[in-house]
Amino acid sequence: MLQYNFPTTILFGENSLKDLPTLLKDRGLKNLLLVTDKGLVKAGVSKKVIKILSSKSITLDIFDEVHSNPIEEDVTKGVTAFKNGKYDGLIALGGGSAMDAAKTIRFMVTHEPPLAQYDDALGGDKKIVHPLPPLFAIPTTAGTGSEVGRSSVITLKETGKKTIFFHPGLMPDIVILDSTLTIGLPAGVTAATGMDAFTHCLEAYLVDSFHPMADAIAVSGMKLIFENLPQVIQDPENLDARGKMLLAATMGATAFQKGLGMIHSMAHPLSAKHGLHHGLANALLIPSSLEFTIQKSTDRKLKSLNDKLKNITEIISCNTLVDSDNLPYLLRGFINSTGINFGLENENISEDDIPQLAQLAVEDSCHLTHPFTITKEDFHHTLINAL
Repeated sequence: MLQYNFPTTILFGENSLKDLPTLLKDRGLKNLLLVTDKGLVKAGVSKKVIKILSSKSITLDIFDEVHSNPIEEDVTKGVTAFKNGKYDGLIALGGGSAMDAAKTIRFMVTHEPPLAQYDDALGGDKKIVHPLPPLFAIPTTAGTGSEVGRSSVITLKETGKKTIFFHPGLMPDIVILDSTLTIGLPAGVTAATGMDAFTHCLEAYLVDSFHPMADAIAVSGMKLIFENLPQVIQDPENLDARGKMLLAATMGATAFQKGLGMIHSMAHPLSAKHGLHHGLANALLIPSSLEFTIQKSTDRKLKSLNDKLKNITEIISCNTLVDSDNLPYLLRGFINSTGINFGLENENISEDDIPQLAQLAVEDSCHLTHPFTITKEDFHHTLINAL
């Protein structure tokens, strides 16, 4: 038996945020905690949300203690804030960090610590058994797609590792995809988050399991990103392109219910140990990872994988007759066009760091759904080539 899952209710369109107050009141919610970060507070985005909700007599208090790579302390502080305020729901505002923090706070307000016991790799999902407060998600970046996901990623204090928490109840009740809220996002963040969404679609599509619905979503997501990310970089106020990027991000997160791959297993320790933006880490690893994957696919005569690599090549080459061996080169050019410069060395990663990063990558569960088995030596080789 196979199980297929698709996301929550999504409201899409310019100024769709204005519909949220009615949806909250229909559910009898009046007092909510807004989980976000200090950057969005400083930029005035949270103020816009509060203004719209308060006009309908909904009280909203801010919790902005979320790091760019959320840590266990963010969750602990958020749980305390929620319990002290006696709120009847949560709103996540921001990128993947705010979404992941809010989703983790959501289950920890009704479950006992420590957080580590709920690690998905340890079967922690079975311990999430109590009812959870309502959660509404408002993404301000087009990247992680965490707003439609059933998992969160938090770096634990004891291990220093990014840890996955999974449960169907973590999926937000309603998602607001309002392109006006992504205006003003710096070009570098726009590019990095866009490449995170692309990596989700790419790796999910390559996973070797039968899920034609997710595959179709992944392919369409890659097309949307290829067509719209350059437009957003060149014209930051292009609301149509920004809206399509938001959709592509949700599509990537929908598709990766199939799983991910080796890129994410390497990107996670780069963020947890060296503070790299997750999307940037993904982007920097794409060419070397694909070179390795294409070589292995050819050597092992993996027809299904070869066919998928050919399909991706057609998307990136605009259906010209280009061999899939050229895919890493084509993607390198596409990523460069967004303003991202290659080389982990440019991000203060040295060859001395590679053994630890390779070890942490092999300990990360994402590569378990790569189309073939990945070893520590494979990670080491790929990371060296990404320097």
